[in-house]
Amino acid sequence: MFQEIEGYKNLEFFARQVVEGFITGLHKSPFHGFSVEFAEHRLYNTGESTRNIDWKLYARTDKLFVKRFEEETNLRCQLLIDDSSSMYFPAERQGNFRTPNKITFSAYAAALLIELFMRQRDAFGLTLFGDEVHLRSEVRGSTAHQRYLYGLLEKLLEPVDPSKLEQKGSNLAPTLHLLAEEMHRRSLVVIFTDAFVDPDKHEALFDALRHLRHCRHEVLLFHTYDKALEVDFDYGNAPVHFIDMESDTRLKLFPNEVAETYRATMHRMMDDIKRHAVQYKIDYIPVDVGLGFEQVMLPYLLKRSRHF
Repeated sequence: MFQEIEGYKNLEFFARQVVEGFITGLHKSPFHGFSVEFAEHRLYNTGESTRNIDWKLYARTDKLFVKRFEEETNLRCQLLIDDSSSMYFPAERQGNFRTPNKITFSAYAAALLIELFMRQRDAFGLTLFGDEVHLRSEVRGSTAHQRYLYGLLEKLLEPVDPSKLEQKGSNLAPTLHLLAEEMHRRSLVVIFTDAFVDPDKHEALFDALRHLRHCRHEVLLFHTYDKALEVDFDYGNAPVHFIDMESDTRLKLFPNEVAETYRATMHRMMDDIKRHAVQYKIDYIPVDVGLGFEQVMLPYLLKRSRHF
């Protein structure tokens, strides 16, 4: 199946084929609504079930009140894609389904999730951000909205000339704080980012993630990176000219002279993100894009579906 759709840029076709060929074979969906939410109190009527009596309130008021709940069977999902310049690395793999770069993986993964949400009759929205929020759609569950978002995601797959790529950093923490403040209903927040922020901004990122959880949103963090190049620093021994895609800072060096220090720094950063995610009960998904979509996204969905 994947040989047939490799490189196919019509995301609607891609998502439908993947869902029909794999996901529909699962016994349970990997995503569910949040069941019920508390609405208000009302006085207890003699003779009815005591199951929902608020005993703590009774202790304070000496009166019997029953908790009323609102059914919330549908899920609301916010898909966030970091489209800063570093997400286009490696640029030569832009749009390649088999061995994607970070932005390509994110676009395909978001398209698949949208198809899943659509089939569950859930609502979904898309936010693209870098140094600022570039796009933020409404949250809807219609076919027209689905196709509109597919059109936006397909633009992320278009070939890019690295020399002409707009230099954009990532303002991840402010974007997450903004969403946490403006989302008034409990939602599933799915974040695709390489989390390349200055070390002195890590605490701000963790604070923003904690803000989302404090507002009772479920958070999935897809941490995208190319393990061979960005973590293992596998560039050989010949001198290499490095260019920062976000700042255009240039540096020529022998990779083997800094490899050990670089790897240790990257592992500390990744371990720190994972540790905070576990602490805040965030579903942390490390994504080595070099493995390809099939070996990362589908095993994750299968694993998640077994939790329900």
